[in-house]
Amino acid sequence: MFTDVRGLPLTTGSEAAAGHYNAAIDDFFEYRLSTGKRVKQALEADPDFAMAHCLQGYLFMLFGTNTVLGRAQAALDTARAAGGDRITAREATHIAALGAWIDGDMDRSCAIWDQILLDHPRDLLGLRLQHFALFWMGRSAELRGGPAGVLHAWDQAVPGYGNLLGMLAFGHEECGAYAEAEAAGRKAVELNGEDLWALHAVAHVLEMQGRLEEGLAWLDYPDGAWDDRNPFRGHLWWHRALFQLERGDHDAALALYDRAIHPDPSDFYLDIQNAAALLARLEFLGVSLGARWSELAEQLEGRLDDHVLAFTDASAMMALAAAGRSEAAGRLLTSLKAFAATPGNTAAATMEPVAIPVCAAILAYHEGDFGRAVDLLLPLRHAFIRMGASHAQRDIFHQYLLEAAIAGGRLALARALLSERTLAKPHSLGSWMRYAAVLDQLGEAEAASAARTRGAAVKAAA
Repeated sequence: MFTDVRGLPLTTGSEAAAGHYNAAIDDFFEYRLSTGKRVKQALEADPDFAMAHCLQGYLFMLFGTNTVLGRAQAALDTARAAGGDRITAREATHIAALGAWIDGDMDRSCAIWDQILLDHPRDLLGLRLQHFALFWMGRSAELRGGPAGVLHAWDQAVPGYGNLLGMLAFGHEECGAYAEAEAAGRKAVELNGEDLWALHAVAHVLEMQGRLEEGLAWLDYPDGAWDDRNPFRGHLWWHRALFQLERGDHDAALALYDRAIHPDPSDFYLDIQNAAALLARLEFLGVSLGARWSELAEQLEGRLDDHVLAFTDASAMMALAAAGRSEAAGRLLTSLKAFAATPGNTAAATMEPVAIPVCAAILAYHEGDFGRAVDLLLPLRHAFIRMGASHAQRDIFHQYLLEAAIAGGRLALARALLSERTLAKPHSLGSWMRYAAVLDQLGEAEAASAARTRGAAVKAAA
């Protein structure tokens, strides 16, 4: 028996297999395209390496699509058969967590990873998978609680300490502890500059605090800097585009979309989310998008029944509705309603309370029924967190509500939303310009002039 680099036993008699497994974990934490290859190498060295089979199943589940469930199930079945009663309790528990995930019961998976971390606080894989799941379930407080709860067993001498700090940083950020988040994130990047999650955590802090120039400098990387990474690289470019948008540099954001965020056709869940959310923001700002909505919608027509993450479903609805594909959008809503009846499925449980009305509101907005969009979104504005994702990502739903209120003539509501928004985002040029326009319509000329002055200050600082 060998161990991983943090001293946790691995049930394999092959030193080469253990080495490849450790390399796979390192690559996984750096979002490297070579991760799957490393796992295959581990299994070639030891075909009975149960934990490597489990890791392979985990990687399939991280694709965020039901199209790989068969391959994940095959990896699970092989892990169970290879493991038997000879593997460690920790490895057996990981296999159980994978089984719950395949069954759609993410709450159960998280509870299992909780137990692993209580018994083995240096199980970095379990911590990261739980972090991933909690993120997409909207359980933001636990994004901090998980890493914080194992800190007692770590110090800088333990391999992967920077990765732990990166997760803690993101948890702090989602809980609004920005100073703590920035300190932990910057330390994580200092320890490992290849840790994209930590880089991403600091970008979130800078975005939430409106530190636009710092954000652009933080993500000032050359084209191709992350070409050896998986699609998460596009999400980092998406964050750079947000800084460009807030300062009014719409052309740069659109060029970045074409060059790095969605340069090629893709129906990978994160690519869909990045593309739809950026296009919607650009369109709200009056930017002409050409055929981009139609191109994105075309990639989604064949996956209307592929429900894994509620935020992906909403992103698909944005593309279909904005492209004018009402029939396909209607089929998506019908499919979501059918999926909502799936027993024991964590994502299905979010459908009726939040995801379906949000998707219906997005469709109503693009069909010009602004009153219905407002009526659906307004009661849910503090429940969007159940859709998963981050504060920065979920902001798109708040923007849909705002735009529907403006377009539907609900100006008092729009004024209230913008009053709140400009307080939270005082460095957002677009928000100040919207505010000025709404105040003009309400006949509040002096307040409108003050809003335009604040917007001009943002632009001048860019």
